[in-house]
Amino acid sequence: MIKGGWHLRQWMIATVALFTLILLIPALVVLAFGEKENTPLPAEPQPVQARDEPIVEVAVYRSKEKKVERLPLEQYVVGVVAAEMPAEFEMEALKAQALTARTYIVKQLMHNQPIQLPEGANVTDTVMHQVYYNDEQLKERWGISYEWKIKKIKEAVEATRGQILTYNNEPIEAAFFSTSNGYTENSEAYWQNAFPYLTSVESPWDAQSPKFYEQVTLSVREFEQRLGVKLPKDGSVGKVLARTPGKRVALVDINGKQLTGREVREKLQLKSTDFTWTRQGNHIVVTTKGYGHGVGMSQYGANFLAKQGKTYKEIVQYYYRGVQIHDVSLVASKF
Repeated sequence: MIKGGWHLRQWMIATVALFTLILLIPALVVLAFGEKENTPLPAEPQPVQARDEPIVEVAVYRSKEKKVERLPLEQYVVGVVAAEMPAEFEMEALKAQALTARTYIVKQLMHNQPIQLPEGANVTDTVMHQVYYNDEQLKERWGISYEWKIKKIKEAVEATRGQILTYNNEPIEAAFFSTSNGYTENSEAYWQNAFPYLTSVESPWDAQSPKFYEQVTLSVREFEQRLGVKLPKDGSVGKVLARTPGKRVALVDINGKQLTGREVREKLQLKSTDFTWTRQGNHIVVTTKGYGHGVGMSQYGANFLAKQGKTYKEIVQYYYRGVQIHDVSLVASKF
């Protein structure tokens, strides 16, 4: 009995020792081959640094608040594209608009433009320069559509980040407008200066624009007062004496008084200088084709080209003849 009890105790001791060893082996393996207790975890990979870009800020005079707001260039471009072109437009058209908006402000930063501005401002947020809306304004305008619209606009701006349109290594006058009458206009036909890249090109796609036709009716008295004319008694209105390269009215004669098409457009607040008119009793009915001055890129034309598969580079190089696309760093030192 004593001998048997001794064997039993020896067997139990061996069993416990074996069980303990089995439990210890994984820990010994980890200590021998694994990480030490105080070894720090590997550092998370750092994001790749973006290419060096010039730090450019835009000082925008907020006309409603009557204060100057400073913001980064690309943020400003987002606010301009969102204000100036419908987010429903094709992505390539939005990219083309981003290029024009960025080019416009870069040129404005480089040169003192002949428009008086509040102290410290580079541009206003109105049509005097480019319309600009901040996030609060866009949320109010877009409502529940804000998220997808701002995402799309930001994507378009980011895809063209830092790019501007140049001619002879200088930013161009990046004029744009809503809808042509089927042709864009030579710059000198509307403004004083001629630019080789702002010449008339066909834009027949614009006929599909919802803004292609517009009709307004004025009383004879209002028509005469606004234009400073006296209509003849024979029922006629006026005669077109000359047209521009973009098929718009250059000069008109109304009962012996000559006016430019631009003067008529501005005094009557017409959508375009491509107009016709008829007299109906005591009223004048004026019909216009197109919307805007017609110089540079047609926004609706750009959208229809994008629908045909054209890229933003092809679009801008169609409407702005002979231009190149460069990085803003080309001219940043001149700010």
